Amino acid sequence: MKFRYLLILFIIFASFFPGKLFATSWAYSFVVWDDYIYVVGNEYVQEVGSEIGEVKKYSDMEQYAGNFSNTYRGGTKYYSIKGISTDEAIAVQENDGKYKKAVREAEYTYGKEKSNFSGLAAAFVIPILIIIVLSIYFIKNKRKL
Repeated sequence: MKFRYLLILFIIFASFFPGKLFATSWAYSFVVWDDYIYVVGNEYVQEVGSEIGEVKKYSDMEQYAGNFSNTYRGGTKYYSIKGISTDEAIAVQENDGKYKKAVREAEYTYGKEKSNFSGLAAAFVIPILIIIVLSIYFIKNKRKL
């Protein structure tokens, strides 16, 4: 009998923590540098300036904070473009030694969001309260079982 109640409690508790069902889908290739997202196009750059950074983290499934890309592996170098401000575009070094232009699109805010206490409450406090209430109920009704 106790096993059945524990199983019910486990199912209720587990239902509050669903697994990740879908992977991220990207609309375009991009790199993140200096807290901005740069969309990588098909245009090649002939004259690059100095090295300004590199990809620190690559993933085609999840987002990360910092210098991140959904296309380029860690270690891929970023360069300034001669005659163009980095506020407008940067160059990304390809494996073949060529440089693709990446145009700045918007500020990259991933990882900068404020804490969401209501989400924490739903994820932890509510399941714990349910378990406590059900435990008390089963203990008080133990004699009737």
